[in-house]
Amino acid sequence: MKKFMNTAETMVAESVEGFVRAHQALVVFGPERRCIRRRHLTAGKVALISGGGAGHEPMHIGFVGHGMLDAACVGHIFTSPTPSQIIAAIEEADTGAGCLLVVKNYDGDLMNFEMAIEMAGDRHNIDMVVVSDDIETSRSGEGNGRRGVAGTLIVEKLLGAAAERGMSLAELKQLGEGLNTRIRSMGVALNGVTVPQTERTTFALGPGEMEVGVGIHGEPGHARQPFATSDAIIGHLCETIAGDIAVAPGTRALLFVNGLGGTPPAELYIAYNGARRFIEEIGILVERSLVGTYVTSLDMQGLSVTLALLTDEEIALWDAPVATAALHWV
Repeated sequence: MKKFMNTAETMVAESVEGFVRAHQALVVFGPERRCIRRRHLTAGKVALISGGGAGHEPMHIGFVGHGMLDAACVGHIFTSPTPSQIIAAIEEADTGAGCLLVVKNYDGDLMNFEMAIEMAGDRHNIDMVVVSDDIETSRSGEGNGRRGVAGTLIVEKLLGAAAERGMSLAELKQLGEGLNTRIRSMGVALNGVTVPQTERTTFALGPGEMEVGVGIHGEPGHARQPFATSDAIIGHLCETIAGDIAVAPGTRALLFVNGLGGTPPAELYIAYNGARRFIEEIGILVERSLVGTYVTSLDMQGLSVTLALLTDEEIALWDAPVATAALHWV
């Protein structure tokens, strides 16, 4: 295994330190480096907080800043942050209007974020939105239902914009839960993930194979299929997504093609081209788009397609200014 690192044990800490130093105009460490928060907090605004294991960068730390998250905490690779880290983020980011925790639907994340809420007690007004956009886990019938994957970015962006506009904690929770019913994702990979601590690949594929329905922790999917053209692969993902979400002709949508860590931009744009053709052919209006590497699984050569059905108000929230390390527009 060859990686640009010093040791597997120090990889996460050194990476996070490098991130903060590179983006010091936007973010700072919280006490004892247990979380990362916006450099400039807004008093009286609901604080939006998220987090998860390392290995998914730029999610979540890359989404800390104006118009998205107020704070985020990072666990070990593919491991939830601890309750003490989450409490540190709450204490750092809460300026009086309460905190909304955005949590991906994984057992470890749910357990630790819920424990942090209990440990925080009555000192803070806290609520939680659980993101569950991955079709694969609902198809398999395993675990707690759909995992939270690339759709988490969309939820954090829209909630972040709404919080900047002064929306209350209860209103933000309602918005987040409504979005969850209208965002679906599905991924595919051409190789597994090499985890630094173990130096093992999470799954191995032959030269003519691909894994359909992968997760962002290197989990294999529901099927190992023969490798095909981009249009055939993307058509299958889009057909599955469209079959899992209520679509009426003329529905407005955001189409997001996300790289999982090892896929070149040129291939992502080929995938987007095929996805957009498919989505438009079934009568959905693609009003907004995002293409790039945002929610990763270390070095996985793969991608995911996310479709979010949005209202006019939600499209306006997407368009609202954002200033983070990973997303920036005015």
